[in-house]
Amino acid sequence: MRWPGKPQVPGLPPGRVPQGAGAGGRGPRQGGHHRRVALLRRVGAGLGVGLGVGVGAGAAGIAWFYSSVLLDTSIRPVYPERVLDVADGSVTLAATALTAQPGTWGLRWATDRASGLAVVGPVARRRPDQVVRPLLGGQAPVPGAAAVLDAGPFDPDPGARDLPFENVDVPGPLGPCPAWLVPADGDTWVVMVHGRGSSRREALRILPTLHERRHPQLVVTYRNDEGAPASPDGHYHLGDTEWEDVEAAVRFAVARGARRIVLFGWSMGGAITGAFLDRSAEAGRVAAVVWDAPLVDWRATLRLQARNRRLPTVLSPLATAVTSRRIGIDFDRFDLRRHPPAVRPPTLVVHSTGDTAVPVTASRALAAAAPSLGWPMRYVEVPEAEHTASWNADPAAYERMITSFLADALEAGRGGR
Repeated sequence: MRWPGKPQVPGLPPGRVPQGAGAGGRGPRQGGHHRRVALLRRVGAGLGVGLGVGVGAGAAGIAWFYSSVLLDTSIRPVYPERVLDVADGSVTLAATALTAQPGTWGLRWATDRASGLAVVGPVARRRPDQVVRPLLGGQAPVPGAAAVLDAGPFDPDPGARDLPFENVDVPGPLGPCPAWLVPADGDTWVVMVHGRGSSRREALRILPTLHERRHPQLVVTYRNDEGAPASPDGHYHLGDTEWEDVEAAVRFAVARGARRIVLFGWSMGGAITGAFLDRSAEAGRVAAVVWDAPLVDWRATLRLQARNRRLPTVLSPLATAVTSRRIGIDFDRFDLRRHPPAVRPPTLVVHSTGDTAVPVTASRALAAAAPSLGWPMRYVEVPEAEHTASWNADPAAYERMITSFLADALEAGRGGR
């Protein structure tokens, strides 16, 4: 999931051309960051006026703005970091909380004339204002380039992981949704669902591990993704309608020979697949679920995001109410601890303590409640790493965790309600 308004959240594919959705279709949106800053200033000015003529009107204006940010489907390149030097097989970056993140990352960089994606390893040296990381592959950045650490170090498709794949179209309810099909000779398919504002690239990190287990993998898109149909109103629906596209993907997999399904979701992919488990007639086919930094409580997530933007906490319920009115979502259904899905297969939840986008506390609370909900759940907490960056922090450990869980959940024949 990418959250606008923050400098950068891992998982964003900055190279993607910004796209916007409207009632009449999709089209480019240029200068989005600056337009949003200008809008925020106007909202701030409006709040100042509102304080003079009525606090309620100003608060409503901010709530509407926050709701608009939440529902915005456009993707904008963001490069908040700076490459200071490239020498001796390493790159020196200006020190920030993100450039000092542990583990293996992609480093997207751009100048006026060129751009690229490098792979950088764990921090080798750190000074008060600089971070030095080894270059492990990809395109070496240019000194002076703007850059961003990207949780996805691989690009652009499963071929980057030396895996054969097929581009397929899943017939969704709004139209065809492009997907990658990575074949294997097993009959338990993994349907992979990325987070809000991210892309299929999110799945590239784990594909080889699942391929070794002989799982065919279907890496899907859903409405408002690049190449997929736009939603009729041009907004994200935060899982409340996107689950129907996952249902179409599961039916596609079954038509291709899948006997059992594993759902693998990142960030808002957790909310989408959670809604699928609650509402889809196909949910009984799911034998196991893997959630990475899942969004299991929208209200808790919106409170965290309000704090990130230094908004008064009282505005979060108002923004939630505005959003509910605009897209018809019932946020109670997306608090999975209080309203668990109808179908609850064995589930692995992985969340990191350094997540500034989706609160780790919501995953902790769900895991603590799982036994009383009759929900077989394994919970693993990863220290320090940012949002959806548990793989990056320690790829080998993450892959062992996935393999161990699936061996227990699938090979022991567990699953069901």
